[in-house]
Amino acid sequence: MTLNGPTQGADFARCSCMKACAAAASILLVSALATSHAQPLRSDDAAEYERVQAAAMRRAQVWLDPVTPIEEAALGTNPPDAKALGLSDVVRCQFKPGGVSGSTPKFDCTLHGGETVKVKYGRDNPEVYSEIISSRLLAAVGFPADRMYVVDRVRCFGCPPDPFAGLQCVNEGVGLDVCFPNLDFDHYEDFEAAVIERPVEGRRIETAKERGWTWEQLASIDPAAGGSPRAHVDALRLLAVFLNHWDNKAKNQRLLCLGETDPPGRLLDPRPCSRPVAMVQDLGGTFGPPKLDLANWARTPIWIDTDRCAVSMKALPYEGSTFPDTEISEEGRRFLGERLSRFSAQQIRELFDGARLSRYPHKDALAADVLNWVRAFQHKVSAIVDRAPCPM
Repeated sequence: MTLNGPTQGADFARCSCMKACAAAASILLVSALATSHAQPLRSDDAAEYERVQAAAMRRAQVWLDPVTPIEEAALGTNPPDAKALGLSDVVRCQFKPGGVSGSTPKFDCTLHGGETVKVKYGRDNPEVYSEIISSRLLAAVGFPADRMYVVDRVRCFGCPPDPFAGLQCVNEGVGLDVCFPNLDFDHYEDFEAAVIERPVEGRRIETAKERGWTWEQLASIDPAAGGSPRAHVDALRLLAVFLNHWDNKAKNQRLLCLGETDPPGRLLDPRPCSRPVAMVQDLGGTFGPPKLDLANWARTPIWIDTDRCAVSMKALPYEGSTFPDTEISEEGRRFLGERLSRFSAQQIRELFDGARLSRYPHKDALAADVLNWVRAFQHKVSAIVDRAPCPM
């Protein structure tokens, strides 16, 4: 199946231009209506951000009951939603040049209907595989995660062979005409080792400079105020340790208001958040260190002190970053352990196979065998489940 029909680059460019003009007009209209109805002003003031963010974190949920029972989760296929993409699809899109965050190859691309998606690419890019595995696992357990799609290839009109290099050039303040001197929307590049990312929808609590949350801030979630119970919070902490989610700086987490629309721009909207959710948004830095490293992941223990059920990331890159040493409650251990133990060996194998793990150029021959990843996974689950109760 080829998405978006036989559209060529020139048609794609004209379509995108028309949509951009319509979108701009819509933004102006919304802005005028907001002013006329005296709605709260949007701000990027740091103190206001801290106030709004702290209020939302206090009431945040970290776990939502999954629609599909764990035993029925199809971990080897793409998310079954209304915008589903198939494993054999050739996805056509138009390159959207601009700045970029992070240090691994990626670019934004606009589909024929106007939706912009993130594309991560590169056969030797470990995040192309690790983020598929981690996001599908979190979603199946019930922790919100962005939807990641494996497709046959992404056909990008306007893309150079390595768009990330040009995007990094833009990040340094150089003009688009210099960073992309031969930009041609009639020309396309095919990216076979690529995955597509769609974010969880909702109004983000962020500004142009501030976003996300730190793992220290999970301690501020208050069940009495409507936030998640400690069992859910501790289960998320424990799952982060399970995955070796060491790249956990604030911007790799997201705080958003479910069921609300994010207005254009990245200025802070100070309206109260009715359903705040604290989620992990970037799961590329997992299964290591550094990333997608079977030997290191398998040998990294779950507990640094088994008797106290203490966990730590101090031995991982950045010495744990924003993740503080923590003692996991018995309720949190049981909550996660009971759910992880419900996955069958076949589901776990499909989880790793579905990420096309065999395509990655592993330095360790053992890592090329998916069964070794399955065994490591099961061993870590056993470390959580088959032990004495936690003292707390």
